[in-house]
Amino acid sequence: MAAKIKKGDRVVVLTGKDKGRTGNVLKVLPTENRVLVEGCNMVQRHTRPSQADPQGGIKNKEASLHLSNVAIADANGKATRVGFKIDGDTKVRIAKTTGDVI
Repeated sequence: MAAKIKKGDRVVVLTGKDKGRTGNVLKVLPTENRVLVEGCNMVQRHTRPSQADPQGGIKNKEASLHLSNVAIADANGKATRVGFKIDGDTKVRIAKTTGDVI
């Protein structure tokens, strides 16, 4: 089955502490049905000093969100469902609200 959300897509967070925020998809984890969104679901990670990071300390990073908690943002910036259609000889994703190709 074709992926409805891909890396680089602009998505809207539907639930949770970041509800309503938009961001770009940094990484998709298809086996876990999760996605990393830029600037959303930030968590603090306590790290020890190492050769790569001699300072160590508390670092902020994105945690993954479940795919069901995000939706593609259409041209207007609103959440939309994703559909598929055949355009010539290629299969393309379309936004259900506007009908535009994503």
